[in-house]
Amino acid sequence: MTVSFDRAGIRGALAALDRPCYVVRAHGRIGAANELPRPGSEIEVLAASGPIATHQLGSAGFLRRHGLRQPYMAGSMAGGISSVDLVVALAGAGALASFGAAGLGTARVEQAVDTLRRRLPNRPWACNIIHNPASPRAEREIVDVYLRHGVRCVEASAFMGPDPELVRYRVAGLRRGPDGAVRADNRVIAKVSQPAIATFFLRPAPAEMVDELVRQGRLTNEQARLAAQVPMADDITVEADSAGHTDRRPLVTQLPLILALRDREAAAGRPGGAVGIGAAGGIGTPQAAFAAFALGAAYVVTGSVNQACVEAGTSARAKGLLAQAGVQDCATAPSADMFEMGVHVQVLKRGTLFPGRAAWLHQLYRDHGSVEELPDAALARLEREIFHRPPSEVWPDVVAYLRCHHPERLERAERDPRHRMALLFRWYLGLSSRWATDGAPERVGDYQIWCGPSMGAFNDWVRDTPWAAPENRHAAAVAAALLDGAAYQNRLAQLRFAGVRLPSWCTTTPPYEATPDPSRPELTPLSPCLVGAAELREGA
Repeated sequence: MTVSFDRAGIRGALAALDRPCYVVRAHGRIGAANELPRPGSEIEVLAASGPIATHQLGSAGFLRRHGLRQPYMAGSMAGGISSVDLVVALAGAGALASFGAAGLGTARVEQAVDTLRRRLPNRPWACNIIHNPASPRAEREIVDVYLRHGVRCVEASAFMGPDPELVRYRVAGLRRGPDGAVRADNRVIAKVSQPAIATFFLRPAPAEMVDELVRQGRLTNEQARLAAQVPMADDITVEADSAGHTDRRPLVTQLPLILALRDREAAAGRPGGAVGIGAAGGIGTPQAAFAAFALGAAYVVTGSVNQACVEAGTSARAKGLLAQAGVQDCATAPSADMFEMGVHVQVLKRGTLFPGRAAWLHQLYRDHGSVEELPDAALARLEREIFHRPPSEVWPDVVAYLRCHHPERLERAERDPRHRMALLFRWYLGLSSRWATDGAPERVGDYQIWCGPSMGAFNDWVRDTPWAAPENRHAAAVAAALLDGAAYQNRLAQLRFAGVRLPSWCTTTPPYEATPDPSRPELTPLSPCLVGAAELREGA
């Protein structure tokens, strides 16, 4: 057997994850090897770690349900930022990705679905459906597209309770298999941050809602009977301190809470006991991914880190700002879709003035009953900083959009001046994200870029490597690096728990070299010799 005592050799033995690793004492020195010493040798085994494969980090049930090779998902980012190319790239790597349908028109979503069906005929993928309380019709039209084109997996986000369109999607895919068991062809992965909302997804669809859909002729009696036997979701993603809609809650508290909730469903013999529980929010380094798996996550979900990758459907300017972000460079701002409700999204604050300007708009909405009541100074600032023209000239654009897409809101605006003010402010909030994805040069200061602290953690991890530049980041390579790094951290944890004191030079996981060709399945690790060449000290 070969025992390594130098840093590069020890690092290599630790990183050989497809082989066991042994920490040994030989001739008074501490080293590492990938083979057991021969019987009778003077080499003493102090600790051991078995082979670790990345697919073993999470749940085999999650992989089986979705036909995956890796317990990894790229969550949807609205406006098509989670693009078709990003979904295709991760599907090729054996992971799941959700197309960012939120905020897009029905025709654009239908085009994306058609493209995904052609490019991924035999591989898993998902599409997003976001709760839109201001426009139930938009939800209905998206579900119509998904059912018409046979979209078999959706990521449901921002839902706060039972919703008829999501229930229709789920229950419309129920059938009884040859063995008599209920089959759910339409899979739902729900993003939640609170136990109360998780309970809804762990339980079957509300019977009264199902019955109403049957009366409307949108579900069959047989589907209604089967609905009582399956939970609303196959998997639930616990969303912690993430980009976009978020409660900014810590994963270390929320994930155990919802795991315990699921386990109580199992103990009670209810169908929700089989639901997988994943983790999202703050996952931008191997240590964070490993921590989520160590807490019991069936899979991990990334968002912010994918937004700065080549395949993301946003502008080079936005990606450049994201690649410079630190963990402290995030703030919350009023959301465009739930502005009147006071719901916030987490966004990038470095390089853009959007968070402060959006917060000011919501303050104006809280404190005044109409645009006509606003002080002259506020009107002047609106013209100068927000609209770049008088508010009176913006309103016709709002009217033209509403008349085409949401005529019912226009009717309300005509009789409710405060609602009219909210719609005017939402014009800015809605376009600010589009300016970022389009890279509008005259509106850089108004970019709304959804971002969580994981982006800053990722940037710090890849500092001084080719991945510091966003043009070198590919989503599939990032996924592989995070998972391989999490597996490496798993090995280190096993050795620590066995009593091994690990020196700092072997506890970090170097990122992978940038791969110019995203279709290459192989990834080349940075050389272990980069960590140094000094001898490992006794007892380390």
